[in-house]
Amino acid sequence: MTARWHRKKGQSAWLMGVLNCTPDSFSDGATLSVPELVHKAEVMLVQGADMIDVGGESTRPNAEPVSLEEELARVIPVIQALPNDIVISIDTMKAEVMRQAIKAGASLVNDVSALTFDSDSLAVVAESSADVCLMHMQGTPETMQQAPKYDNVLAEVIQFFERRIDVCLKAGINRTSIILDPGIGFGKNLEDNLTLIANIDKIKQKFALPVLLGVSRKSFLGKITGSTIQQREVETAVASAIGVFSGADMLRVHDCEFQYNPMLVAAKLADYRQVNVC
Repeated sequence: MTARWHRKKGQSAWLMGVLNCTPDSFSDGATLSVPELVHKAEVMLVQGADMIDVGGESTRPNAEPVSLEEELARVIPVIQALPNDIVISIDTMKAEVMRQAIKAGASLVNDVSALTFDSDSLAVVAESSADVCLMHMQGTPETMQQAPKYDNVLAEVIQFFERRIDVCLKAGINRTSIILDPGIGFGKNLEDNLTLIANIDKIKQKFALPVLLGVSRKSFLGKITGSTIQQREVETAVASAIGVFSGADMLRVHDCEFQYNPMLVAAKLADYRQVNVC
């Protein structure tokens, strides 16, 4: 299934619309009803989203964990209510949430812990037909921004992916089901984030797997321009475009309408990039 998530020549990057079913997400947390959340998802699809990423536990810096019962109550009714002809991603670290979400209709597991948080997660994904996005994070959402440090962030992220891919393959997960996410903002400082975005091509060359990039409205953008969270769509578009130009296949965004056209341009420019030409 994952082969379709490689961005093909002439095609824009895939857009993953963020549907936060949480009151405390850093950008758009709110207490919305199931019909309101479904309507929000449907609007994003009209605006260009290729899939909807449903999440019931905030992973912003310093976020507190949510109980299994609460997370299930937030996301499963929404997934069940979404149209069955759309691609649904479940943003979770918990195996039982993955299991029930897949049963309800999710076809992609988006785990910021790269299937390390819950020991049952590997088996849940391996026993399903779902794809999985493995994200790099240093620490946990509660601790990740407490003085993150690397000797070489790009090399260490690549080494992490090597280990996690090997573990996934040994657990029975197909290589063709794996997507990689360098984890922008998850245990990285400004320089780390910029290094990873500018070098997505190195990750692509190493693994030949689809890469998801999530920079939408993140704080490192505000550190550069001084903009507030709700003012960062232009900054998001610039960073995302550079990521696409460098090889990113998929973008996780909050404002699909704003980001759609810039990504068309970025993808078209990437098609004309010439590498290793003297």
